[in-house]
Amino acid sequence: MMKCSVIKVPAASPHDTSGLRASIEAGSIDPAQVVAVLGKTEGNGCVNDFTRGYAVMALKQFFAPYSADSQSAVSYIMSGGTEGILSPHFTIMSRSGLTEAGEAGLGLKSLAIGVSRTRDFLPEELGRLSQVDAVAEAVSRAVRDAGISTAEDVHFVQIKCPLLTAEQIHGAHSRNAVLVTEDTYKSMGYSRGASALGVAVALGEVCREGIRDEEICVNWELYSAVASTSAGSELSCCEIIVFGNSSAAEGPYHIDHDVMKDSIDGAALQRMIDRHAGDELIQVLAKAEADPTGYVRERRHTMLDDSDINHTRHARAVVGGVLAYVCGDPMIYVSGGGEHQGPAGGGPVAAVFRRNQ
Repeated sequence: MMKCSVIKVPAASPHDTSGLRASIEAGSIDPAQVVAVLGKTEGNGCVNDFTRGYAVMALKQFFAPYSADSQSAVSYIMSGGTEGILSPHFTIMSRSGLTEAGEAGLGLKSLAIGVSRTRDFLPEELGRLSQVDAVAEAVSRAVRDAGISTAEDVHFVQIKCPLLTAEQIHGAHSRNAVLVTEDTYKSMGYSRGASALGVAVALGEVCREGIRDEEICVNWELYSAVASTSAGSELSCCEIIVFGNSSAAEGPYHIDHDVMKDSIDGAALQRMIDRHAGDELIQVLAKAEADPTGYVRERRHTMLDDSDINHTRHARAVVGGVLAYVCGDPMIYVSGGGEHQGPAGGGPVAAVFRRNQ
Protein backbone atom coordinates (compact mmCIF):
# COMPACT_ATOMS: atom_id res chain seq x y z
CA MET A 1 0.00 0.00 0.00
CA MET A 2 1.07 3.59 -0.66
CA LYS A 3 1.50 5.73 2.44
CA CYS A 4 1.83 9.51 2.18
CA SER A 5 2.48 12.25 4.69
CA VAL A 6 2.51 16.05 4.70
CA ILE A 7 4.59 18.04 7.16
CA LYS A 8 5.28 21.78 7.07
CA VAL A 9 8.37 23.43 8.52
CA PRO A 10 9.15 27.13 9.00
CA ALA A 11 11.87 28.91 7.03
CA ALA A 12 13.80 31.88 8.40
CA SER A 13 15.07 32.63 4.88
CA PRO A 14 14.80 31.07 1.39
CA HIS A 15 17.85 28.90 2.09
CA ASP A 16 17.02 27.99 5.69
CA THR A 17 16.83 24.21 6.05
CA SER A 18 17.20 24.07 9.84
CA GLY A 19 13.51 23.23 10.37
CA LEU A 20 13.75 20.47 7.82
CA ARG A 21 16.87 19.09 9.47
CA ALA A 22 15.19 19.16 12.89
CA SER A 23 12.21 17.21 11.53
CA ILE A 24 14.51 14.58 10.05
CA GLU A 25 16.46 14.26 13.27
CA ALA A 26 13.19 13.93 15.19
CA GLY A 27 12.14 11.07 12.90
CA SER A 28 9.05 12.77 11.50
CA ILE A 29 10.54 12.96 7.98
CA ASP A 30 12.45 10.22 6.17
CA PRO A 31 14.51 12.08 3.51
CA ALA A 32 14.65 8.97 1.32
CA GLN A 33 10.85 9.03 0.99
CA VAL A 34 10.45 12.71 0.08
CA VAL A 35 8.86 13.12 -3.37
CA ALA A 36 8.06 16.84 -3.37
CA VAL A 37 8.68 20.08 -1.52
CA LEU A 38 6.18 22.92 -1.85
CA GLY A 39 7.49 26.22 -0.57
CA LYS A 40 6.47 29.81 0.09
CA THR A 41 9.45 32.14 -0.24
CA GLU A 42 9.62 35.80 0.70
CA GLY A 43 10.39 37.38 -2.68
CA ASN A 44 8.06 39.49 -4.80
CA GLY A 45 6.54 36.54 -6.67
CA CYS A 46 7.18 38.30 -10.00
CA VAL A 47 9.53 37.65 -12.92
CA ASN A 48 12.68 38.66 -11.03
CA ASP A 49 11.89 36.74 -7.82
CA PHE A 50 15.17 34.87 -7.33
CA THR A 51 14.18 33.56 -3.89
CA ARG A 52 12.46 30.66 -5.67
CA GLY A 53 15.60 29.46 -7.43
CA TYR A 54 17.66 30.16 -4.31
CA ALA A 55 15.39 27.95 -2.23
CA VAL A 56 15.44 25.15 -4.82
CA MET A 57 19.25 25.24 -4.93
CA ALA A 58 19.47 25.06 -1.13
CA LEU A 59 16.98 22.19 -0.93
CA LYS A 60 18.74 20.16 -3.61
CA GLN A 61 22.04 20.59 -1.80
CA PHE A 62 20.40 19.63 1.47
CA PHE A 63 18.85 16.40 0.18
CA ALA A 64 21.84 15.31 -1.93
CA PRO A 65 23.71 13.46 0.89
CA TYR A 66 20.57 11.59 1.92
CA SER A 67 19.35 10.08 -1.33
CA ALA A 68 21.51 11.11 -4.26
CA ASP A 69 20.03 8.46 -6.56
CA SER A 70 16.49 9.77 -6.19
CA GLN A 71 17.09 13.51 -6.50
CA SER A 72 15.83 13.65 -10.07
CA ALA A 73 12.47 12.31 -8.82
CA VAL A 74 11.94 15.03 -6.21
CA SER A 75 9.78 17.95 -7.33
CA TYR A 76 10.68 21.34 -5.88
CA ILE A 77 7.91 23.89 -6.37
CA MET A 78 8.49 27.31 -4.89
CA SER A 79 5.87 30.06 -4.87
CA GLY A 80 7.23 33.53 -4.22
CA GLY A 81 5.40 36.14 -2.21
CA THR A 82 4.52 36.11 1.49
CA GLU A 83 2.70 39.42 1.62
CA GLY A 84 0.68 40.40 4.66
CA ILE A 85 0.84 37.79 7.40
CA LEU A 86 1.78 34.80 5.23
CA SER A 87 4.69 33.00 6.87
CA PRO A 88 7.59 31.58 4.77
CA HIS A 89 7.78 27.80 5.01
CA PHE A 90 8.27 24.49 3.24
CA THR A 91 5.67 21.72 2.97
CA ILE A 92 7.38 18.35 2.75
CA MET A 93 5.53 15.53 1.01
CA SER A 94 6.67 11.95 1.51
CA ARG A 95 5.54 8.69 -0.05
CA SER A 96 6.38 5.04 0.51
CA GLY A 97 5.14 1.61 -0.53
CA LEU A 98 4.01 2.32 -4.09
CA THR A 99 1.27 0.12 -5.51
CA GLU A 100 -0.47 -0.22 -8.87
CA ALA A 101 -3.31 2.18 -9.65
CA GLY A 102 -6.69 0.75 -8.77
CA GLU A 103 -5.38 -1.94 -6.43
CA ALA A 104 -7.89 -2.61 -3.67
CA GLY A 105 -7.06 -1.16 -0.29
CA LEU A 106 -8.81 -1.44 3.05
CA GLY A 107 -11.90 0.49 1.94
CA LEU A 108 -10.85 3.77 3.56
CA LYS A 109 -9.39 6.31 1.15
CA SER A 110 -6.25 8.08 2.31
CA LEU A 111 -3.98 10.77 0.91
CA ALA A 112 -2.24 9.82 -2.32
CA ILE A 113 0.40 11.96 -4.06
CA GLY A 114 1.58 11.68 -7.64
CA VAL A 115 4.29 13.64 -9.44
CA SER A 116 5.30 14.20 -13.05
CA ARG A 117 6.98 16.65 -15.40
CA THR A 118 6.30 17.86 -18.90
CA ARG A 119 8.97 18.23 -21.56
CA ASP A 120 10.75 21.58 -21.82
CA PHE A 121 8.77 24.21 -23.73
CA LEU A 122 9.83 26.55 -26.48
CA PRO A 123 9.04 30.21 -25.68
CA GLU A 124 6.39 30.33 -28.41
CA GLU A 125 4.51 27.40 -26.86
CA LEU A 126 3.79 29.15 -23.58
CA GLY A 127 0.20 30.26 -23.15
CA ARG A 128 -0.98 28.20 -26.09
CA LEU A 129 -2.70 24.87 -26.74
CA SER A 130 0.60 23.05 -27.05
CA GLN A 131 1.19 23.83 -23.37
CA VAL A 132 -2.37 22.82 -22.49
CA ASP A 133 -1.92 19.45 -24.20
CA ALA A 134 1.47 18.70 -22.66
CA VAL A 135 0.22 19.56 -19.18
CA ALA A 136 -2.94 17.48 -19.63
CA GLU A 137 -0.86 14.43 -20.53
CA ALA A 138 1.52 14.97 -17.60
CA VAL A 139 -1.37 15.47 -15.13
CA SER A 140 -2.89 12.17 -16.30
CA ARG A 141 0.45 10.48 -15.61
CA ALA A 142 0.62 12.03 -12.15
CA VAL A 143 -2.91 10.82 -11.36
CA ARG A 144 -1.89 7.29 -12.31
CA ASP A 145 1.33 7.67 -10.33
CA ALA A 146 -0.78 8.50 -7.28
CA GLY A 147 -2.96 5.42 -7.73
CA ILE A 148 -6.07 7.60 -7.97
CA SER A 149 -8.80 5.88 -9.97
CA THR A 150 -11.37 8.66 -10.48
CA ALA A 151 -11.15 12.38 -11.21
CA GLU A 152 -13.54 13.05 -8.31
CA ASP A 153 -10.82 11.89 -5.91
CA VAL A 154 -8.36 14.53 -7.15
CA HIS A 155 -8.53 17.52 -4.80
CA PHE A 156 -5.57 19.72 -5.72
CA VAL A 157 -3.11 19.87 -8.62
CA GLN A 158 -0.12 22.09 -8.00
CA ILE A 159 1.95 23.09 -11.04
CA LYS A 160 5.10 25.15 -11.37
CA CYS A 161 5.33 26.47 -14.93
CA PRO A 162 7.82 28.57 -16.91
CA LEU A 163 7.56 32.18 -18.02
CA LEU A 164 9.16 34.35 -20.69
CA THR A 165 12.35 36.29 -20.02
CA ALA A 166 13.88 39.05 -22.14
CA GLU A 167 16.57 36.62 -23.30
CA GLN A 168 13.99 34.07 -24.43
CA ILE A 169 12.00 36.75 -26.25
CA HIS A 170 15.14 37.86 -28.09
CA GLY A 171 15.91 34.24 -29.02
CA ALA A 172 12.39 33.75 -30.36
CA HIS A 173 12.75 36.88 -32.50
CA SER A 174 15.92 35.47 -34.04
CA ARG A 175 13.88 32.44 -35.18
CA ASN A 176 10.93 34.56 -36.34
CA ALA A 177 8.76 32.81 -33.74
CA VAL A 178 5.54 34.55 -32.69
CA LEU A 179 4.95 34.76 -28.94
CA VAL A 180 1.66 34.98 -27.09
CA THR A 181 2.96 38.17 -25.43
CA GLU A 182 6.21 40.11 -25.21
CA ASP A 183 5.50 41.36 -21.71
CA THR A 184 7.41 39.14 -19.29
CA TYR A 185 4.98 39.76 -16.43
CA LYS A 186 1.94 39.01 -18.59
CA SER A 187 3.65 35.81 -19.72
CA MET A 188 3.31 34.51 -16.15
CA GLY A 189 -0.47 34.75 -16.43
CA TYR A 190 -0.60 33.08 -19.84
CA SER A 191 1.58 30.20 -18.65
CA ARG A 192 -0.46 29.78 -15.48
CA GLY A 193 -3.69 29.89 -17.47
CA ALA A 194 -2.62 27.33 -20.09
CA SER A 195 -1.34 25.02 -17.33
CA ALA A 196 -4.64 25.29 -15.43
CA LEU A 197 -6.60 24.45 -18.58
CA GLY A 198 -4.35 21.40 -18.99
CA VAL A 199 -5.53 20.25 -15.57
CA ALA A 200 -9.15 20.90 -16.54
CA VAL A 201 -8.76 18.83 -19.71
CA ALA A 202 -7.04 15.95 -17.92
CA LEU A 203 -9.76 15.74 -15.27
CA GLY A 204 -12.69 16.16 -17.66
CA GLU A 205 -13.69 19.58 -16.31
CA VAL A 206 -13.33 21.18 -19.75
CA CYS A 207 -13.61 19.58 -23.19
CA ARG A 208 -10.36 19.91 -25.12
CA GLU A 209 -12.23 20.51 -28.38
CA GLY A 210 -13.88 23.51 -26.77
CA ILE A 211 -10.64 25.42 -26.16
CA ARG A 212 -9.02 27.74 -28.69
CA ASP A 213 -5.71 29.60 -28.38
CA GLU A 214 -7.49 32.93 -28.28
CA GLU A 215 -9.62 31.87 -25.29
CA ILE A 216 -6.65 31.37 -22.98
CA CYS A 217 -6.71 34.15 -20.37
CA VAL A 218 -9.84 35.57 -22.02
CA ASN A 219 -12.73 33.14 -21.52
CA TRP A 220 -13.09 32.83 -17.75
CA GLU A 221 -15.97 30.38 -18.10
CA LEU A 222 -13.28 27.75 -18.69
CA TYR A 223 -11.56 26.71 -15.47
CA SER A 224 -10.49 23.92 -13.17
CA ALA A 225 -11.82 23.70 -9.62
CA VAL A 226 -8.64 22.02 -8.35
CA ALA A 227 -5.77 23.58 -10.34
CA SER A 228 -3.15 25.79 -8.70
CA THR A 229 -0.41 27.06 -11.00
CA SER A 230 2.58 29.25 -10.28
CA ALA A 231 5.06 30.62 -12.82
CA GLY A 232 8.81 31.11 -12.43
CA SER A 233 11.96 31.71 -14.40
CA GLU A 234 13.83 28.89 -12.69
CA LEU A 235 12.54 26.10 -14.97
CA SER A 236 11.60 25.38 -18.60
CA CYS A 237 9.12 22.55 -18.05
CA CYS A 238 6.08 22.16 -15.82
CA GLU A 239 6.50 20.37 -12.48
CA ILE A 240 3.26 18.74 -11.35
CA ILE A 241 2.06 17.44 -7.99
CA VAL A 242 -1.36 15.77 -7.76
CA PHE A 243 -3.05 15.47 -4.37
CA GLY A 244 -6.02 13.20 -3.88
CA ASN A 245 -7.48 10.30 -1.95
CA SER A 246 -7.22 6.66 -2.96
CA SER A 247 -8.21 3.25 -1.66
CA ALA A 248 -4.73 2.20 -2.83
CA ALA A 249 -3.28 4.34 -0.05
CA GLU A 250 -3.25 4.01 3.70
CA GLY A 251 -2.45 6.18 6.67
CA PRO A 252 -4.14 8.95 8.66
CA TYR A 253 -3.77 11.76 6.11
CA HIS A 254 -6.53 12.77 3.70
CA ILE A 255 -7.40 15.83 1.62
CA ASP A 256 -10.53 17.74 0.65
CA HIS A 257 -11.23 20.84 -1.43
CA ASP A 258 -13.78 23.55 -1.99
CA VAL A 259 -13.97 26.66 -4.19
CA MET A 260 -13.80 30.24 -2.94
CA LYS A 261 -16.31 32.33 -4.88
CA ASP A 262 -14.22 35.45 -4.25
CA SER A 263 -11.18 36.60 -2.29
CA ILE A 264 -13.04 37.01 1.02
CA ASP A 265 -14.91 33.70 0.90
CA GLY A 266 -13.42 32.20 4.05
CA ALA A 267 -16.57 30.09 4.38
CA ALA A 268 -15.15 27.69 1.78
CA LEU A 269 -12.38 26.65 4.17
CA GLN A 270 -14.74 26.66 7.15
CA ARG A 271 -17.03 24.19 5.35
CA MET A 272 -14.15 21.74 5.02
CA ILE A 273 -13.13 22.14 8.63
CA ASP A 274 -16.74 21.47 9.66
CA ARG A 275 -16.96 18.41 7.37
CA HIS A 276 -13.91 16.91 9.03
CA ALA A 277 -14.59 17.98 12.60
CA GLY A 278 -12.36 16.08 14.98
CA ASP A 279 -9.51 15.70 12.50
CA GLU A 280 -6.33 17.76 12.76
CA LEU A 281 -5.86 20.40 10.05
CA ILE A 282 -2.32 20.03 8.71
CA GLN A 283 -2.07 22.43 5.78
CA VAL A 284 -4.14 24.78 3.64
CA LEU A 285 -3.42 25.19 -0.09
CA ALA A 286 -5.13 27.99 -1.98
CA LYS A 287 -5.16 30.30 -4.99
CA ALA A 288 -5.60 34.06 -4.85
CA GLU A 289 -6.76 36.43 -7.56
CA ALA A 290 -7.74 40.05 -7.95
CA ASP A 291 -11.20 39.89 -9.49
CA PRO A 292 -10.78 40.90 -13.15
CA THR A 293 -14.07 42.83 -13.10
CA GLY A 294 -12.60 45.31 -10.62
CA TYR A 295 -15.29 44.52 -8.05
CA VAL A 296 -15.65 42.25 -5.02
CA ARG A 297 -19.26 41.77 -3.91
CA GLU A 298 -20.31 44.87 -5.83
CA ARG A 299 -17.62 47.01 -4.18
CA ARG A 300 -14.87 48.50 -6.35
CA HIS A 301 -11.30 47.40 -5.63
CA THR A 302 -8.09 49.05 -6.87
CA MET A 303 -5.74 46.06 -7.02
CA LEU A 304 -5.64 46.09 -10.82
CA ASP A 305 -4.92 49.83 -10.98
CA ASP A 306 -1.95 49.89 -8.60
CA SER A 307 1.23 50.62 -10.58
CA ASP A 308 3.43 50.28 -7.49
CA ILE A 309 2.41 46.80 -6.33
CA ASN A 310 1.38 43.97 -8.68
CA HIS A 311 -2.19 42.76 -8.25
CA THR A 312 -1.02 39.21 -7.49
CA ARG A 313 0.73 40.54 -4.38
CA HIS A 314 -2.42 42.33 -3.19
CA ALA A 315 -4.45 39.16 -3.75
CA ARG A 316 -2.08 36.93 -1.80
CA ALA A 317 -2.20 39.29 1.16
CA VAL A 318 -6.00 39.40 1.16
CA VAL A 319 -6.64 35.67 0.75
CA GLY A 320 -3.80 34.80 3.12
CA GLY A 321 -5.33 36.97 5.82
CA VAL A 322 -8.84 35.60 5.33
CA LEU A 323 -7.79 31.94 5.39
CA ALA A 324 -5.31 32.40 8.24
CA TYR A 325 -8.14 33.89 10.31
CA VAL A 326 -10.35 30.88 9.59
CA CYS A 327 -7.73 28.23 10.38
CA GLY A 328 -5.76 30.19 12.98
CA ASP A 329 -2.39 29.71 11.28
CA PRO A 330 -0.56 32.10 8.91
CA MET A 331 1.89 29.38 7.79
CA ILE A 332 -0.28 28.32 4.83
CA TYR A 333 0.31 28.05 1.09
CA VAL A 334 -1.39 30.82 -0.89
CA SER A 335 -0.32 31.36 -4.49
CA GLY A 336 -1.24 34.44 -6.54
CA GLY A 337 -2.58 34.64 -10.08
CA GLY A 338 -5.71 32.54 -10.58
CA GLU A 339 -6.18 32.46 -14.36
CA HIS A 340 -8.59 29.57 -15.15
CA GLN A 341 -8.12 28.35 -11.56
CA GLY A 342 -11.58 28.46 -10.11
CA PRO A 343 -14.18 31.05 -11.13
CA ALA A 344 -13.03 34.56 -12.01
CA GLY A 345 -12.12 36.38 -8.81
CA GLY A 346 -12.25 33.21 -6.73
CA GLY A 347 -10.15 30.07 -6.59
CA PRO A 348 -9.65 26.55 -5.29
CA VAL A 349 -8.80 25.93 -1.65
CA ALA A 350 -7.73 22.52 -0.35
CA ALA A 351 -7.01 21.27 3.13
CA VAL A 352 -4.93 18.32 4.28
CA PHE A 353 -6.18 16.63 7.45
CA ARG A 354 -4.85 13.98 9.79
CA ARG A 355 -7.37 11.57 11.27
CA ASN A 356 -7.36 11.39 15.04
CA GLN A 357 -7.25 7.70 15.88
